[in-house]
Amino acid sequence: MGSRMAPRLCAAGHEVTVWNRTREKAEPLAAAGARLADSPADAARGAEVVVTMLADGPAVGEVLFGAGVAAALEPEGAVVVDMSSIPPSLAREHAARLAERGVAHLDAPVSGGTIGAAEGTLAIMAGGERGSFERARPLLEAMGRPTHVGPAGAGQLAKCVNQLVVAVTMGAVSEGLLLAEAGGADPAAVREAILGGFAESRILREHGSRMIARDFVPGGRSVLQLKDLDTILDVAREIPLELPFLGLARELYAALVEHGGAELDHSALFVELERRQTAPEVSQTAPKSST
Repeated sequence: MGSRMAPRLCAAGHEVTVWNRTREKAEPLAAAGARLADSPADAARGAEVVVTMLADGPAVGEVLFGAGVAAALEPEGAVVVDMSSIPPSLAREHAARLAERGVAHLDAPVSGGTIGAAEGTLAIMAGGERGSFERARPLLEAMGRPTHVGPAGAGQLAKCVNQLVVAVTMGAVSEGLLLAEAGGADPAAVREAILGGFAESRILREHGSRMIARDFVPGGRSVLQLKDLDTILDVAREIPLELPFLGLARELYAALVEHGGAELDHSALFVELERRQTAPEVSQTAPKSST
């Protein structure tokens, strides 16, 4: 995601410094105008805004407080914008620790996948102080459509809502296409027929097409979807709130990962539902993957 987002910032005229733990992955960004840093602290030093896009909460905490980013930032001026997907409670903890240093924080996870990142059309859900959001808005608008959704942690809560809807809808689209195929209809034609009706969704349009083509080269990996669903269930237990549809989706994604689908796109939920079928007319051809 970050490799697609950074060029958008360069194209918008921002001075961008990048760091990745695997330097080779960051090197192509130099052609877009970015400077390569040797460490996270080097990337953050002198920055007005620091953006993190990492795999999980522990990785964010390590980069901010273990690798020297927080210490390298100028107090009373810098803003950390964490665009990773992490638990709301951890986002609030990061915000409090940075506030002790005089550094502002936004938790601003995104939705839209690698395509949205490359095209600058990401949905960006930002939690934190309104003033910090306004300071970071020009940078965020270079990457997509930012919306301030509340105080610290609210951005991550909004991402939980997003991931809940995505996961449950992915299951519904998967089951619908399986039903069409098993019942003797053309799944591609059924998908085309219901587009524009009440079943219309981006999941049906984009991921439904991938399911039919059995193209599961990852944009969003299933193992990360599972991580997000575990986060949502933890949040729900804290409230407390019962989310039965989400519980079933989590069970299915866990089975997909267990059966070798961890690195497939999250639309490969279709494969796990297909695996559970016994009807001989349901196709069992191997899915495409990145390997």
